[in-house]
Amino acid sequence: MTPRETFSTALDRCLSPHVAMPQSSHVRLEWYPSGLRLHRTRVIAWTCHCRATVYELCSGGGQAFVRRILQLEDGHEIQETAPSPLKEDWALWMALLSEAAR
Repeated sequence: MTPRETFSTALDRCLSPHVAMPQSSHVRLEWYPSGLRLHRTRVIAWTCHCRATVYELCSGGGQAFVRRILQLEDGHEIQETAPSPLKEDWALWMALLSEAAR
């Protein structure tokens, strides 16, 4: 960011998607404490880190899960959905981005 840019103009250039408020009829996801659920997990999609809550779609060994990271003043709180086949979690990821799940 150059000295002439403001913080808000820097945020206007976010490249990752943002998750908006959920619809009133959204599906409530079950969140579990973070753990090493899959061996060799990699993040394959994510939301923008400029928000207090960041979501990541993680994959490994044909399975996937969604990770929710709450960025708090005193650290991070990390929760994850249960692993399921990657195809199912892509659908879950799209529901999350389209405000149909949270």
